[in-house]
Amino acid sequence: MSLSTKEYFVRETYKSIRRNGLMSVASVSTVALSLLVLGMFLLLFLNTNNLAQYLESQVQITVYMQDEVDGDVLEATRTKLEGLPGVEKVTPVTKEEALERFKERLGEQQNLLNSLGTDNPFPYYFEVEVDAPERIAELTPQIGEMEGVETAKFGQEVVEQLFQITKILRIGGILLVVLLAFATLFIIANTIRLTVFARRREVNIMKYVGATDWFIRWPFMLEGMTLGFFGSLISITIIDISYSALLSRIYSTLAFLPMLPPYPMLIYVDLFIIISGTAIGAAGSYVSLRKFLRV
Repeated sequence: MSLSTKEYFVRETYKSIRRNGLMSVASVSTVALSLLVLGMFLLLFLNTNNLAQYLESQVQITVYMQDEVDGDVLEATRTKLEGLPGVEKVTPVTKEEALERFKERLGEQQNLLNSLGTDNPFPYYFEVEVDAPERIAELTPQIGEMEGVETAKFGQEVVEQLFQITKILRIGGILLVVLLAFATLFIIANTIRLTVFARRREVNIMKYVGATDWFIRWPFMLEGMTLGFFGSLISITIIDISYSALLSRIYSTLAFLPMLPPYPMLIYVDLFIIISGTAIGAAGSYVSLRKFLRV
């Protein structure tokens, strides 16, 4: 493809977008809105999946002790826990350490604990790590019956529920992507169809003088790709700004939530959205022109 041909394609693309300004704006807006919803949904899915994986990696048995037990009972309980099959590590956490951990999770919101005064509502507990997640459900009832144990809990139910939510988000996300893609294809295809109709005589003349279908198709394909590209740029700008602002708010209020950092995640999300927007624009143009050129 010669340089003059490329210049012709670019020039025709620019003329077509300017000539159909209102429809071009509508196409860019539709692409931007569709990809914005897609991007937000993708961020929600990624963070939910990350939270589920984080909780799964943190799955352990937490053994809360009764307040009135003495040091001998605590030591005896620790010995019993270490002797259970599959137990790899038992970490005691005092009431003071539990309070300090909670303060660290609260971050800048530690002033919420001022109402407690000198009272410490946290119990003494043990963190029990096992060699396989399957052992947790087996050992938890046994530990709960030990002397001095108030209760023994683990977070497997929460993890399973989160994975169910992630599964629903994945299926719903696929359906949403398909619907948004069809909506965007429809708008872009109609935009290109109007352009082709307005230039139908010019296109027919080009066909009569021997121009190939791809020579005719390229300016319209570039138009669709341009509309999709600019729509995706608008969407990723809004997504990046919104996610960074939301993350800043979450860090200041719910510092203990394991949210994904903006980078490099947003870079991959932005690339995905740009490629998707450009590809949808090209597909819309191709679909619109295929029927016309065949006729």
